Amino acid sequence: ASMMHRQETVDCLKKFNARRKLKGAILTTMLATRNFSARSLLKKPDGVKINNKANVVTSPKDPTPALEPQTTVIHNPADGNKESTESSNTTIEDEDVKVAKCTENANSKSQSHESEPSHFIPSSVQSRKQEIIKVTEQLIEAINNGDFEAYTKICDPGLTSFEPEALGNLVEGMDFHRFYFENALSKSNKPIHTIILNPHVHLIGEDAACIAYIRLTQYMDGSGMPKTMQSEETRVWHRHDGKWQNVHFHRSGSPTVPLN
Repeated sequence: ASMMHRQETVDCLKKFNARRKLKGAILTTMLATRNFSARSLLKKPDGVKINNKANVVTSPKDPTPALEPQTTVIHNPADGNKESTESSNTTIEDEDVKVAKCTENANSKSQSHESEPSHFIPSSVQSRKQEIIKVTEQLIEAINNGDFEAYTKICDPGLTSFEPEALGNLVEGMDFHRFYFENALSKSNKPIHTIILNPHVHLIGEDAACIAYIRLTQYMDGSGMPKTMQSEETRVWHRHDGKWQNVHFHRSGSPTVPLN
């Protein structure tokens, strides 16, 4: 009886050990499979960052060279206006972000064009500025030719001026200028050429304007040598009965009559 009891105890122990080994093998297999799956999910490909804190997998952006800022300045020769645009560093973004930003920018630009006044200069303003430049050229041409009659048609009878010939005094009327036309400018037979540099025109309402410029005068001196004089001039124009007339001017630098 004791032998049979002992044999049954041994058999029970063998079955218990077998079941424990089988259970351990199953648990080991399950753990190995889970670890393998976790490794395959967490294994990062080349260039991929894993944030262990948030368990977020992110893709790096393609490396791009930094773009140097560029500056472009636009000159407006009609009136000497300048417009400057500066470009800053540009960062390459994801395509979906680009599309979203482009759409947002397009909408904001369309709204700004509707709400804000345009900076475009109307053609009527440009043509009026060209009129002032043209009439200024005609006035200087009359001076170079010694044509006092043409000069008086372009100037207002009450013309006021500051010029080197007046020695710092304000001159009013045409008699002071007549002296130089009759005794010097009209008697000169030497060629005179004038260049107007960088004219800036300011329109003051519909019937008034101001122009400022550098005046270079080329002439031949008494010995036949070419020379150049420079003066800085500002002229105020007023339109009367559809015609522009010079009502005031201020000249600094060289006098009107070329020096020998």
